[in-house]
Formats: sequence, C-alpha cells, structure tokens
Amino acid sequence: MAQDGFNASFADPAWDGVTVPAGQHCPLQGGAGATPPLDVSGLPEGTSQINLSFNDETYEPMNNGGHGVLGFAVEAGATSASLPAVPGATEDLPEGVTLVTANKTSGGFLTPGYMPPCSGGAGNTYSVDVIAVDNAGAELATTRVTLGTY
Repeated sequence: MAQDGFNASFADPAWDGVTVPAGQHCPLQGGAGATPPLDVSGLPEGTSQINLSFNDETYEPMNNGGHGVLGFAVEAGATSASLPAVPGATEDLPEGVTLVTANKTSGGFLTPGYMPPCSGGAGNTYSVDVIAVDNAGAELATTRVTLGTY
C-alpha cells in the first residue's frame, strides 16, 4: 500500500537507479555487494521497523523478496530514518538490523543474509520494496526503489 509522503531515496550517489554500481554484485561473481544506504521519510505513525525486501524483477524465482528481507529498527515517533549499507552474503548484521526472511538462493548461489545482484551482468532489473511496519508486523506503507540493472 502506497501512502502519500512515504518516500525512500538513495543516500549514496553511486546508486542511480539505472545501473547497479561496480562491485555491488554477489561474491560468486567477484563482487562484495552491500545494500544501498537509503533515506526514508514520511514514516506513518506507529512505525517500529522498516523492512527492505530485495528483488530480481527479471528472474521470477528471486522476485518478491528473493534476495532476502532485512528489518531496520526505528525509534518510536520517528518520521524519517537513515538506513546504512549492510554487507551482503553474511549473517553478521549491524546492531538494529535483523534478517526477516532469508534469501531464496540454492546450490552454488547459496549464501546467508542479503544476496546482492547475481545475474552475471545479464541485464536483470533489481529493486527493493521499502515497507513500514508496526509492532505487530502489519504493513503501514510501502514504496519501491529501482536499484538498477546488472
């Protein structure tokens, strides 16, 4: 559900929404990818966490959170939040960040935590759904940010 005023944008100019920045792909293909840092504004009242659901829109099995879902704790009453970059392919997450849903990788692609783009440069489109949730886990608002192609 979209909500007027709920917005997310890149906090690092290397991320332009057109092309995934160099090196921000999976370790299997020589990268050391991390989530893009995001600035989120217009948080609805009652938001306790922001979930980032990472997608490969081109490859259906990895769409709808296929690259993992991370949760970022939000201070009570906050109307905005700055979400830091989180390294991919690791279970070692920063304080205040949790793994909500593991990525859907398997075989040689299997990795813990967030799975950075891993299409081998085939031109797949990657995105993140930014979801404000309350203490009960109910979705309050959502918006999508295109990460770019890789």
